[in-house]
Amino acid sequence: MSSNRWPLRAALASAVCGALCGAASAQTAPPLETLLREAAAPRLMVGEAETRAAEGRALQARARPNPTLDLQVENIGGNGPYRDFQGAETTLSIGQVLELGGKRGARVAAAQAEFGTARSRADLGRVAYARDLVVAYATAEATGERLLVAKEGSDLAEADARAARLLVDNGKEAELRALQARAAVSAAQAEVSRVEAEFGAALARLAALTGGERTFTAVTPGVLDGAWRVSSSNPAPAVALAEAEQRTAARKLDLERRRATPDVTVSFGVRRLAGEDATAAVAGFSLPLPLFDRNRGAVKSAQAEADAARARLLMAHADAVADRRSATGEAKAADQSVEAAREGEAAAREAYRLARMGYEAGKLPLLELLSARRELVAARQRNVEARLMRAKARADLAQANGQIAFGDAQ
Repeated sequence: MSSNRWPLRAALASAVCGALCGAASAQTAPPLETLLREAAAPRLMVGEAETRAAEGRALQARARPNPTLDLQVENIGGNGPYRDFQGAETTLSIGQVLELGGKRGARVAAAQAEFGTARSRADLGRVAYARDLVVAYATAEATGERLLVAKEGSDLAEADARAARLLVDNGKEAELRALQARAAVSAAQAEVSRVEAEFGAALARLAALTGGERTFTAVTPGVLDGAWRVSSSNPAPAVALAEAEQRTAARKLDLERRRATPDVTVSFGVRRLAGEDATAAVAGFSLPLPLFDRNRGAVKSAQAEADAARARLLMAHADAVADRRSATGEAKAADQSVEAAREGEAAAREAYRLARMGYEAGKLPLLELLSARRELVAARQRNVEARLMRAKARADLAQANGQIAFGDAQ
């Protein structure tokens, strides 16, 4: 396929889609770049909500314990001098928990680390969503082009059948050839119906991925043959997430260790002595005795989680290297496949032209013409499939490099 033919084909495919669903309900999907900038996709909303939740927990972690207001009334309702409230002792005090051992700072650091993990997870989700959106969009565009190829193949089959009927009517071919040509027409029409169903399914998957209630009947062409700029300057998102999870696990381990230090509660107040008609100050403090609970189980659990986080980080580094190498190789192979498919289509197109001329001149049998037409249709389908595989490979490469796929399209 020459480079100046695909925009025309894609435009025709869009027109076919609009005819299928009716002009009143037709809605062409916005360009891929527009969909990538939208934030209404449910998958993106989940990541953003989880990030806000982690941000709220980080804010709450900075709060100090609230003071306690205590009111006690003693020596009431008894006998003699303690009858009614005559000898009552009323104490009003305020108590405050003092966090010792650096627990507050460790709690804040752990919450901030969780916030960073949530952001890294959201970034990973955005990169993965961009990859899936590119693949869904490219699949819809490729299926639309396959539908156009199938319809053109049906038109060619009809033309071949008319040529065969003309030769049969002129006594140059047996009636069997006309029947064979009509059978080929039926097969081509069945292929059109099959691809139409695939195209509708591809558009439905694209609409579901973007969220909302809209329905697409066509896509804006440009993904299959767009020029992408992919670099490896960004860290792999899975590695960034694993690093954030390791930092979070380390902060939680530090917090659990510090929680073994008991906190002190200090209080200060005033006491009213009704019997003596006097007022006195009161003060005190309380300290839990760490005899039974020293938080050893929580420390052990946090230590194991920190070890697991370090192991996951090592795995993420190894997987990132392998994914980048694999995606780079697949992208290069896909580029070569596209060039080969284009050359194959050009050769098949010329072969069909020569076969048609030879059949109409009576120099080639009908079977040769039918075979040349089938090979032309197959070659065009292989071209579309190769370009779709190239788009998928580039999307995988962008994801492996931590980029928003197609975000740097030129």
